[in-house]
Amino acid sequence: MEPIVSIKPLLAVLSSLLAVPLILKTGEDRRNLREFWSVLAGVIKFSIVISMVPAILAGHTIEYTLVTFYQGIDIKFRVDAFGMLFGTVSSFLWIITTFYSIGYMRTNKEHAQTRYYTCFAISLSSTIAVAFSANLITLFIFYEFLSLATVPLVGHKETPEALEGAKKYFLYLLSLSKTLLLSGIFIVYMVAGTTDFQVHGLLRNEPGSLLLFVGFFLFLFGFAKGAVMPVHNWLPSAMVAPTPVSALLHAVAVVKVGVFSILRVVLYIYGVDLMGRMHLGITAAYVVSFTIVAASVIALSKDNIKARLAYSTVSQLSYVILGAVLLTSSSMLGGVMHIANHAFSKITLFFCAGSLYVAAHKTEVSQLSGIGRKMPWTMAAFFIGSLSMIGVPPAAGFTSKWFLALGSIEAHQVPILMVLLASTVLNAAYFLPITYKAFFEKEEPAAGGGHGHHDDHHEEVREIPMVAVPLVITAIISLLIGIYPDYFLSLAQEVIR
Repeated sequence: MEPIVSIKPLLAVLSSLLAVPLILKTGEDRRNLREFWSVLAGVIKFSIVISMVPAILAGHTIEYTLVTFYQGIDIKFRVDAFGMLFGTVSSFLWIITTFYSIGYMRTNKEHAQTRYYTCFAISLSSTIAVAFSANLITLFIFYEFLSLATVPLVGHKETPEALEGAKKYFLYLLSLSKTLLLSGIFIVYMVAGTTDFQVHGLLRNEPGSLLLFVGFFLFLFGFAKGAVMPVHNWLPSAMVAPTPVSALLHAVAVVKVGVFSILRVVLYIYGVDLMGRMHLGITAAYVVSFTIVAASVIALSKDNIKARLAYSTVSQLSYVILGAVLLTSSSMLGGVMHIANHAFSKITLFFCAGSLYVAAHKTEVSQLSGIGRKMPWTMAAFFIGSLSMIGVPPAAGFTSKWFLALGSIEAHQVPILMVLLASTVLNAAYFLPITYKAFFEKEEPAAGGGHGHHDDHHEEVREIPMVAVPLVITAIISLLIGIYPDYFLSLAQEVIR
């Protein structure tokens, strides 16, 4: 089927970028107008993305070449089912996160809000560009833009801790992409003469070789945003950022760009046939299985809410990769769907962490006894997000975990099935006590020293509507896409066809 040539992919990328001068011009003096531009850009971006859905579901692809430098090297966009799934999630959640940011940033009286919204807009342009990239060259360019645009967001608070976190974030991502990732791209270009993504894999007809075997792991660890151990340390360090940034980093843009890019390499560069012939799939499956279990164990030990969520993210990202590298139809379906399911659920959890901070100044799990009585909407949403992370029906996470379990059985990999079951138990062990503590434990009376100061009491705590409404919406959606998974399921089925 011939691709449709259209400028829409480029317009989807540019829509938030064009809002940047408007955001900068209005600045701190006219903050309502500044935030209006952010919301408008998000709505326009999402509208352009959704307008391409009918063609994609009909089996078409949409292409647009921006510039050609040399044969096999160009900046080109192509929208297919996989890009559409990621594009839908990221563009929709940007709108929700913008509204959440307005409530969070104003209530918390954060400084440099214009810079924040500017970097936010550039980040989302880069994310959509990655989603719609037609080759590794285009993907790499915008992957790097995303890294640069999010550094000021990570260091937003400008405290020594924030600056150190931003420095670590920058050095990790840039150094690994400039070494491992670029090396992998060179190998692909040297072997194939192009880096274009192709259905069933650009390299599918190539004989297996040590060079291609090594090349795959250059991609697996070079795309450090995927946070496969041991290249995961940047992610917990980035939690020093404001909570809306953490939500963007850990649920939508940055980490999802990492696993999305790895899946692009698995499905559209190497392909299932070559991955199977070289036993790359099962080797990678055991590598990411270690990450799934180890990160869950570390999460269990963390009292800080955002730190626990960060290590949960490290674990959950490897579910996506695991589904792809198991190379069965069910596992790939589960891995692709988990990109969307995890995004809605994890952003809910981070929104809840932010709500607890701005309304009650709570950052530790141990401080949450009885908080559910004062903040029922926040903690109910947290509970729903937790159920999705654990994989309890009808929450969204159940669907993807079900397909992952089926896939491990289809692949005759009982140890992988045991990993999935063990991680589910660990998920329950570090999420459910938070809900129990919030709703069923009594608030501890004041005591001298330690945590016994007045800030630990909930008498004056009230939920902030501008912060609470977005997290309730994402919690409801995470339930709805578990009950009605048709949209993302249709796109995922189109991906693996």
